[in-house]
Amino acid sequence: MRDRDRDRTRDGANERGRPNPFQGLEDLFEQMSRQFETAARSWETNTGSEFGNSFDLSIGESVNGLDLAEGDDEFVVTVDVPGYETDDVEVRLLGSNDVLHIDGERKREHDADDDQFIRRERREHSFSRQVQLPQPVDDEDVSARLNNGVLTVRLGKREPDDSHSIEIE
Repeated sequence: MRDRDRDRTRDGANERGRPNPFQGLEDLFEQMSRQFETAARSWETNTGSEFGNSFDLSIGESVNGLDLAEGDDEFVVTVDVPGYETDDVEVRLLGSNDVLHIDGERKREHDADDDQFIRRERREHSFSRQVQLPQPVDDEDVSARLNNGVLTVRLGKREPDDSHSIEIE
């Protein structure tokens, strides 16, 4: 009997060109393995050791996906924030206006009849994201809009400062 790993090519087909009927499952197991490795690294980072009482299962940046796009005169940052309202999110510029910081906190609604729930999975959640911008932006030309669970921040590019030569003595 031959080793199946040796018979596979990169696209999941075996050496005879036949597709691997289990490729989807193998890809799923590989993805799950990567996520568990990321969670384990997060555990060690948050607790400073292999053991501790806080464990972040958010698996890094996958919870609140972030995109940064560059236009001619602005940067556009788009962040997924499902279930958040405008008052739940704070957007700030840090440093020399070249770091965008976004915080969000969603509190669980406390109903008078909390004891009537059979199952309750929705809970409080918070996130914090920072993105280094390729160049400083004009803090007077920044706008943010939250629509259908997507936060869009538009940041106008700062005009380049006039530079001048410095004479060396």
